[in-house]
Amino acid sequence: MPFGPLSQRQVLIREVAPRDGLQIETRWIPTERKIELIDRLSATGVYGIQYTSFVPPKWVPQFQDADKVAAGIARDPAVKYIALVPNRRGFERALAAGVDEVTLPSAATETFAERNLNRSIAGCIETVREVVRAAPPGVVVSASVSMCFGCPYEGLVPVDRVVEICARIADAGAPVVTLGDTTGMGNPSLVRDVFRRVRARCPGTRLAAHFHNTRGSGLANALAALEEGVDIFDGSVGGLGGCPYAPGATGNIATEDLVNMFHGMGVGTGVDLEALVGCARLAEDIVGAPLPGQVMRAGPWPPAARPPRPAAIGV
Repeated sequence: MPFGPLSQRQVLIREVAPRDGLQIETRWIPTERKIELIDRLSATGVYGIQYTSFVPPKWVPQFQDADKVAAGIARDPAVKYIALVPNRRGFERALAAGVDEVTLPSAATETFAERNLNRSIAGCIETVREVVRAAPPGVVVSASVSMCFGCPYEGLVPVDRVVEICARIADAGAPVVTLGDTTGMGNPSLVRDVFRRVRARCPGTRLAAHFHNTRGSGLANALAALEEGVDIFDGSVGGLGGCPYAPGATGNIATEDLVNMFHGMGVGTGVDLEALVGCARLAEDIVGAPLPGQVMRAGPWPPAARPPRPAAIGV
C-alpha cells in the first residue's frame, strides 16, 4: 500500500452538520440551538466545523441568522470554523464574522452548477480564483466539487471531466479540494479510480472526501478513499442532512459511524467518540426526528481511549 499501513494513519475530521445537515430542514431551527450544537461539537476534537453558510436567505432560509451564529459561538482556538460561501459577497461577510476557512462550491455537471449555484462551472472556478487572490493571510480558501461520482440530472459523470475540473480549481489556487458524492451514487471501485487519477493530475493539492450515505455505501467509499491516501473526511453527526437542490439526497455519513470505523482500524482522528455520540443525540433532539446514525444507537465498538489529535497533517 503506497501510503503506509492503515493502522499507522491519521486523518482530520470536518463536521458539517450545522451547515450541510441543517440546510435541508424546512422548520426553523432557533439560533440558540444552532449555537448549542456548534459549541458541543467544538469540544469533541474535530479538526473543523462547517458551521454556517453566508448565502442570501432566499436561497437557503435556514441560514438567515449566519452572522448571529458566528457572533454567538464560543470559539475553541484548536478548531477551525469553516463557512460555505458561494461568491465574493459571501466571502466578505464570512471574513467580517471571523471565519478561519471558507469553502467555495463547484460541481462536476453544468446542470447541478446552474440549479445549485446559479452559474456555470467556469463561473464557479473563476470565483475560486477571485477569492484566493482576495484572501488575507491565515484564511484558508478551499473548494468543493459536487456530483463527482454521479448526478441525478446528468447520470454518470465521466472521470476525465472530474479530473479536469479539479485540476482547473487547483490551478486557480485552492490548496484543498473536496470531492463530493452529493447523492450517494459512488461505489468503492469508482472512488478509488477518481481519487487516484485526481491525485496524479494534482500532486500538490490536498484532497478531501465528502460522502453521503444515500444508498448505504458511505463507509465503504470512505475506506476506499482512505486507501487512496485521503486524510480529510467530512461527516454529519447522526447522519443529519441532505441537499435541497439534489432530488433524493439524504445526509452525509454519520460522523460517529465514520470515526468508530476509523478507531476500530487503528486510524487516529483525535476525536472523543463518546462526546460525538452525545452531539448526535443532541442533533436528533434539535430537529425533533429520528436520525439514521447507527453508533448512536448501538454504542461504539470496540471501546477505546481517545487517540491523540493528529498534529503533523494540519491544513
